Amino acid sequence: MLRGGCRGGAVTYQIALEDLPASYACHSEDCQTWSGSAFALHAMLPESAICFQGAATTFALNGAERAASEHIGCEACMTRLANRNSAVPGMLILRAGTLVRSREIEPYVHIWTSRKQPWIALPANAQAFHRAPTTAEFQAAVATAAEGRRTTSRSAARPPEKDGETGRIVGALRPPELRE
Repeated sequence: MLRGGCRGGAVTYQIALEDLPASYACHSEDCQTWSGSAFALHAMLPESAICFQGAATTFALNGAERAASEHIGCEACMTRLANRNSAVPGMLILRAGTLVRSREIEPYVHIWTSRKQPWIALPANAQAFHRAPTTAEFQAAVATAAEGRRTTSRSAARPPEKDGETGRIVGALRPPELRE
């Protein structure tokens, strides 16, 4: 069971999944504006898998050039938690940073890379879409990413190498300017 919620704790949720859902980063101008950052980190999951507790509020966002969207959030602290989108019925788009285990999330799919900030370098293994992919393309990319995560998690991860005297991390995990 996965858990998450808003900043203030007034709205929480539980997700009936054991593994973290595959996540993606959206670099669209809308997501940059909404998140106040360079991209928004999302995870798509079946709406039936999530249960909200607390006083969640919803509001609609519709536009001529976009699918109808209903956003779910906390009225008290204004945290956006998720949204429903008419382009993907039955699915919920979760703001992945609201998960308790959000530090474990790595986006393997990047969309709207034509709008990404120039200083962002995508990982070599990331699947990238210049604009919004079709539903079929997106589902295939997420499935591939999920399979890659399962394969990676099965392999034995080595802990970072540390200097015996200082305890600092050494080697390739350190930024080039800090390597000795």
